[in-house]
Amino acid sequence: MLEKKEMIRVENVNKSFGTLHVLKNINLVVHESEVVCLIGASGSGKSTLLRCLNFLEIKESGEIFIKDKKIDSNIHDLNEIRQRVGMVFQHFNLFPHMTVLQNVIEAPTHVKKIPKQEAIEQASELLRKVGLSDKENVYPSKLSGGQKQRVAIARALAMKPEIMLFDEPTSALDPELVGEVLTTMKQLANEGMTMVVVTHEMGFAREVADRVIYMHDGKIVEVGRPKDIFENPKEQRTRDFLNSIL
Repeated sequence: MLEKKEMIRVENVNKSFGTLHVLKNINLVVHESEVVCLIGASGSGKSTLLRCLNFLEIKESGEIFIKDKKIDSNIHDLNEIRQRVGMVFQHFNLFPHMTVLQNVIEAPTHVKKIPKQEAIEQASELLRKVGLSDKENVYPSKLSGGQKQRVAIARALAMKPEIMLFDEPTSALDPELVGEVLTTMKQLANEGMTMVVVTHEMGFAREVADRVIYMHDGKIVEVGRPKDIFENPKEQRTRDFLNSIL
């Protein structure tokens, strides 16, 4: 069997905010087409780790490689990396003064310099993919939370990233809207997108993840297949966490 390519490698990464040591010697490898879910209590370092992967936070020590390329925090590298690594946030971050279509074509036309008509055609296809073809000319204020998040996913995909990072993409949504976003994410996973997902949706992690990582107090405590983590965790801390939420 062919060894899958490494897409992300994290080596001994540390990050602090003031005196608070948030990430403690994190080591992680994510392979091509793999879906990795990060779980753990609030404050365990999951979102900070994700933000370090996209250099929205700058690590203090350690190394991060994206497809064998060691990433420095100089600006040229970062812009290039952010084109290859898409990010979907908890709170959508759509531009309120732009229509759905304008939100999706903004980065391809301005950052990648794709001709506007080509960007529009690609955006229309992406909006069809996330089930929002009929919302192209609507402003974000007229959308539900689930629709906004699907627009945010289409917007990230418009840059044709090789890796997608999701930071609790459903935690700001009403419960009845969570399913439509998870369905879109499952579709991406089925198409082979490499994904790292911080989530509280244990059903999604169990069903879609190739590996689940449990974090506690800034450390990776346990890594395994969903079946092993949810049905037979090795670490007492993992058991305690799962018992508290399931």
